[in-house]
Amino acid sequence: MSRLQQKFADLKAAGRKALIPFITAGDPQPGITVPLMHALVAAGADVIELGVPFSDPMADGPVIQRASERALEHHVSLRNVLEMVRTFRQQDANTPVVLMGYLNPVEAMGYGAFADAAAQAGVDGLLTVDIPPEEAGELLAALKAHAIDPIFLLSPTTADSRIATICRAASGFVYYVSVKGVTGAAHLDMDGVRAQVERIRAHTGLPVGVGFGIKDAASAQAVAQVADAVIVGSALVRRIEELRNDPDTLLAQTAGLIGELRRALDGAR
Repeated sequence: MSRLQQKFADLKAAGRKALIPFITAGDPQPGITVPLMHALVAAGADVIELGVPFSDPMADGPVIQRASERALEHHVSLRNVLEMVRTFRQQDANTPVVLMGYLNPVEAMGYGAFADAAAQAGVDGLLTVDIPPEEAGELLAALKAHAIDPIFLLSPTTADSRIATICRAASGFVYYVSVKGVTGAAHLDMDGVRAQVERIRAHTGLPVGVGFGIKDAASAQAVAQVADAVIVGSALVRRIEELRNDPDTLLAQTAGLIGELRRALDGAR
C-alpha cells in the first residue's frame, strides 16, 4: 500500500476527510517552500499537492499562473522540486506529496528517470494535467514500477464511459474539478458537486477529491460532506502572493488558513 493509499485508509477509519492544500514549488522564492510544507502539515494538512512551475499552465487561472511566473523567475526546475521533496522528507516521512504539473518537464527528463528520481525523493503521486490515460501507458508503467500513484482529473462534462476509463488508470485518488474553467474560476454548485461525486463513485472505489472552487471554510465544509478530500489551491496561493515580501507573516497566515479549513472539515463529520 502506497503512502497515499495508507493516508486515505487511516482517515476513513477515523471518520475524517483529507485536506489537501496546493502550493507552487519555489513561490514566492525557493527557500520558503519546505518550511511552508511543514507549516501546512502542522496546521492540519493531510496531503501536500506541490505544483511544478511551468511556463504555460493552461489549467490554471491567473493566481496560480502568477505563482509559476514567480517561481520561474528563480529558475525553479523539476529537479529543484524533487530536491525540495527530498529535503521535506528529512523531517516528515509520513505526509504524502503529490506533484501537480504538465507533461513537458517529465517527458524531457524521461519517464523512467523521472519515476526513479521521484521515488528516491519521496514523491507519492503525480498529476499531469495534459496527458490522457490512452496516451499514458509508458508513464503509467514507470510510475507503477516505483509505487507512485497516477492522479487524473474528472470534470463536470466527463461522460460515464470516460469516467470508467480514467478511474481504471488512476490510483491513490481521483480529482474532480468542481467548476467549468480554470482554477479559482467560479462559484460552487453544491447540488451539482454532490450529484457528480455520486456518479464517480458508481465507477470506482477510489477516494474522490474535489477542488477548483473552494475558497473558504464554508465551501470546504460543504464539499467535505460529499467528498473524501477537499483540495484548496487558489485561495491559499492568493494569500502567499499577498504576503510574498513578508516570509514570517506568510508562514503564519497560510498556516492559519489551513487551520481554519481543518476545523471546518472536522465540523462536517
